[in-house]
Amino acid sequence: MSRKHPVIAVTGSSGAGTSTVKRAFENIFRREEMSAAIIEGDSLHSLDRLAFRAAVAEAAKAGNHSFSHFGPEANHFDKIEETFRVYSETGTCKRRYYVHSEDEAILHNKHFGLTDLKPGTFTPWEDVEANSDLLFYEGLHGLATHGNIDAGKHVDLGIGVVPVVNLEWIQKIHRDKEERGYSAEATVDTILRRMPDYVKFVTPQFSLTDINFQRVATVDTSNPFIARDIPTLDESFVVIRFRKPKGVDFPYYLNMIHDSFMSRANTLVVPGGKMSYAMEIILTPILHDMIENKSKFDNRNK
Repeated sequence: MSRKHPVIAVTGSSGAGTSTVKRAFENIFRREEMSAAIIEGDSLHSLDRLAFRAAVAEAAKAGNHSFSHFGPEANHFDKIEETFRVYSETGTCKRRYYVHSEDEAILHNKHFGLTDLKPGTFTPWEDVEANSDLLFYEGLHGLATHGNIDAGKHVDLGIGVVPVVNLEWIQKIHRDKEERGYSAEATVDTILRRMPDYVKFVTPQFSLTDINFQRVATVDTSNPFIARDIPTLDESFVVIRFRKPKGVDFPYYLNMIHDSFMSRANTLVVPGGKMSYAMEIILTPILHDMIENKSKFDNRNK
């Protein structure tokens, strides 16, 4: 793995809470004055919004009702791996953005000097900012594997974000309704269509991550399709699993995070309301070590 040009990948499905982890990292980057080149997972889809809808319809006509954003047919898995490899070797790479909304279209049109970018399309490719300390990816497929493709082999720190599945569905149903105006029925159709690719291409990544953050509700989520609201952070615990517990300072975490406890030798459980705090407590020293190793690498090669 690279030490001169570290790569961090936060991976989790839509509605899983990866944005919470992203904000925790952004807080660390700002506070510790680290410069991160950021790659958004949506930017490495292979189909824009209209093309994706057409592909879904075409697949359904052929009897395939499982075409989704989670699978290789709608993503550039090869470019994810290539992006990580190039950055780890050179400290730079290409990136683009997926335009989610009208507000983003205005910002990206201004940035690229264009007038025709619309929601559901991609921006042109550009070089990431020079002299970044690390590459930060947040999306669906940070450690994806498919055939000869293995994005994770170029990742120095892999973070998984995966609520228990019923909670994930509740979050998605409510988010799609509030932010996109989708009916619960339409979202359920999407969940069902995505399920084969979710099982095949998303969940295997969580066995490869270095740290998993899994939120578990302490209220009844047995029927997510009729839940009136999303369980709050205070109505949940966060299960934090370390793939390699050797060297992890669990006594320090237990002392710093009130009401936390160990459920297994490699698993820390914290109150849901402490999720962001726990992330920053755990991740800050890891990033410090990355940057320190990067400096040592640079000094050895002067």
